Amino acid sequence: MTMMSAREFNRDVSAAKREASRGPVVITDRGEPAYVLLSIDDYRRFGERGASLIERLSMDDDLDIEFEPVGIGLKVPEL
Repeated sequence: MTMMSAREFNRDVSAAKREASRGPVVITDRGEPAYVLLSIDDYRRFGERGASLIERLSMDDDLDIEFEPVGIGLKVPEL
């Protein structure tokens, strides 16, 4: 993913559009991400489908993860 400052974006919009044709471009404002520039194809794939947030974040494959038990070691206070 390409990142460019708002100043760079304002100076060279054509370069931002070229980069957006390859993938999302994050435009920063004072060093913090503020905007994302997408090609229309990416926008349609991400946004116009009407998919819910859950559908967008869900994975097609199941993950095989094993968690180890955690011991906390709590003590009962004496009365």
